[in-house]
Amino acid sequence: MKIVSIGGGPAGLYLAILMKKANPAHDITVFERNRPGDTFGFGVVFSDETLGNFAEADRESYEAIAKAFAHWTDIDVRFKGVTVTSTGHGFSGMARVKLLDILAARAAALGVRIVHERDVADVTEFPDADLVLAADGVNSAIRAKYADRFQPSLDWRRNKFVWLGTTRPHPAFTFHFKEHASGLYRVHAYQYDKSHSTFIVETTEETWRRAGLDRASEAETLEFCDRLFAEELDGHKLIANRSIWRTFPTIRCAHWHFDNVVLMGDAVHTAHFSIGSGTKLAMEDSIELAKALNAHGTVREALAAYEAVRKPQTESTQRAAQTSLEWFEQTERYRGLDPLDFTFAMLTRSMRITHTNLKLRDPKLVAKIDARFAANAAAQAGTEPPAGPTPPMFAPLRLRDMVLTNRIVVSPMCQYSAEDGLPNDWHLVHLGSRALGGAGLVLTEMTDVSPEGRITPGCAGLFTDAHEAAWRRVVEFVHANSAAKIGVQLAHAGRKGSTRKAWEGIDDPLPAGNWPLMAPSPLPYKKGSQTPREMTRADMDKVKADFVDAARRADRAGFDIVEIHMAHGYLLASFLSPLTNRRGDGYGGALENRLRYPLEILDAVRAVWPAAKPIAVRISATDWKEGGTTPEDAVEIAKALKAHGCDIVDVSAGQTVDDDAPVYGRLFQTPFADRIRHEAGIPTMTVGAISTWADANTILAAGRADLCVLARAHLFDPYWTRHAAQEQGYDLPWPPQYESVRRFSPRPSR
Repeated sequence: MKIVSIGGGPAGLYLAILMKKANPAHDITVFERNRPGDTFGFGVVFSDETLGNFAEADRESYEAIAKAFAHWTDIDVRFKGVTVTSTGHGFSGMARVKLLDILAARAAALGVRIVHERDVADVTEFPDADLVLAADGVNSAIRAKYADRFQPSLDWRRNKFVWLGTTRPHPAFTFHFKEHASGLYRVHAYQYDKSHSTFIVETTEETWRRAGLDRASEAETLEFCDRLFAEELDGHKLIANRSIWRTFPTIRCAHWHFDNVVLMGDAVHTAHFSIGSGTKLAMEDSIELAKALNAHGTVREALAAYEAVRKPQTESTQRAAQTSLEWFEQTERYRGLDPLDFTFAMLTRSMRITHTNLKLRDPKLVAKIDARFAANAAAQAGTEPPAGPTPPMFAPLRLRDMVLTNRIVVSPMCQYSAEDGLPNDWHLVHLGSRALGGAGLVLTEMTDVSPEGRITPGCAGLFTDAHEAAWRRVVEFVHANSAAKIGVQLAHAGRKGSTRKAWEGIDDPLPAGNWPLMAPSPLPYKKGSQTPREMTRADMDKVKADFVDAARRADRAGFDIVEIHMAHGYLLASFLSPLTNRRGDGYGGALENRLRYPLEILDAVRAVWPAAKPIAVRISATDWKEGGTTPEDAVEIAKALKAHGCDIVDVSAGQTVDDDAPVYGRLFQTPFADRIRHEAGIPTMTVGAISTWADANTILAAGRADLCVLARAHLFDPYWTRHAAQEQGYDLPWPPQYESVRRFSPRPSR
């Protein structure tokens, strides 16, 4: 096979090594635009896991790499003049130029031709090649030439960074966070040989401009950073190597190959330097591509198989990198944290490391974090400090006079099982079993304030005396048989009403018996939906009175908390979103106006709801559609809710319009709750793909939310919280009827 690599970086060289090793008859040439030893940057970093992959792929090059790297197990985080050290992490750093020398020498020894100072702009220069690798970096000429085939997207991020080196060794992977008159600077530093370290300085564009660094030469940048980090450098100096201020590009490609051409490394994907090295991804590309080429009969079959396997792996890494880089873009948000809390938030920023992972690596650090969280929670709740170790999810929380015994919430989940709005035995068992299951707070399904406010004929309501009595039965059971608190979610469906039950055709209009709908503007939810009438002031007054009446009934029924539903495209959410509110009066237009009616409802409910009882509000933090509510809007909405007596914001997202484009993934809505909590200064609940107690503990200890709201996990396992306690060795009291379970030890099936 004749193989041509356009690019002599780690991807091209390593693939050449692996293919020559597999079959010395392969004819392989690597073309590199630069001179030997001429490379950008200082060091590269690999995890122990990555090095294990290298050892398996090619022992000879691995052993040469192992002799050259600096290894460490600690991560140091310096914040507010305090250094917090976390141990148990395995990383190695080495000089980028040394790595290239090792790979080039190994490739040459195997018979690979390496041609330097040869720039290649088009694959047609190699008509007789069986395989052409485009490994020509971030600014790939081949990707640009064939953009119609690869369909690349480049997302240039907001922060500015400069890649420097220093003669000061860093025995730990070190993060410095340094305040300056112009703003906050972050440093990513790691050792790459006995006497040198990489020293990446990062900051926001606003800070960069305030400092005058947008006009700084390389020498002026060095001088500025030398002064700023004089204490951290401890007498050592910074060094430069094409060290200009840059903006990180996140590169993705819809397709990785066509015909016999394939993109590799930074040419096809990038992952932010805060989670590791692009070099790691490039060399792992080479390992996977070599496997595919050796396993399939034709190049085209191999490239298709390679992309099918490698692309999802890389996208997973890119999702983690995206979350990590966003944390560094928004670090200013966390300035108020204690150094210990800040360190935990930073270590878990990408969601690859959880509370549980970190506890395995560094149990002493996690014990300190848990003890601090538990003590602060007890002080906030006015309860006795715990006698022993307490996972964050089992810490109490006070909202007004309501004290939750733990931080797990059963999410509102529509059951579509009521008759004329009347809850029945299904609701008693559904909610009662989850209260017995150990959750700190159980929320009813969306409970409507009027018959015409229901989504479906099977939706629950709280608009008659019979409804009030039926809900009182549920509330009394929960209070009598568990430590859980119970809340009711009050809502009006608006333009999303008069539809079939979910399993009969979600959001589809009823085949018969439809009731008229109303909304801020006469816009149907989707094609085929009923068109609502535009609400008049009289309609608004009627709905407000219905909310007030329902809140009074909720109090008489004994509910501990009321949640007002202003999310998911229902009536109040439709006022908030510019996609659904096209009014020309004082209730439409600017966000301040769109907030007016939802705040009227909140004010009216707060006026009749007991002052000792809290109010929550659920919002959609984004509409997942251009022109809709944005996360920035959500912060302003939360600030307004707080000013009007809301005690906690239940942060969800989307479902405002039928053609939204959600970005799903693990904990995909938690960043919105995190932002609102810190920027609006109000407690938050987070929802969305939370399924493990490791995730719950991580969210809470990192300060991303105050409560974790689980839906499907609680449908699957009503006793989710109790099982989480058992798995963590935490003693959560059982009801006396179930006391014998303490002697039960579950065993896995075989």
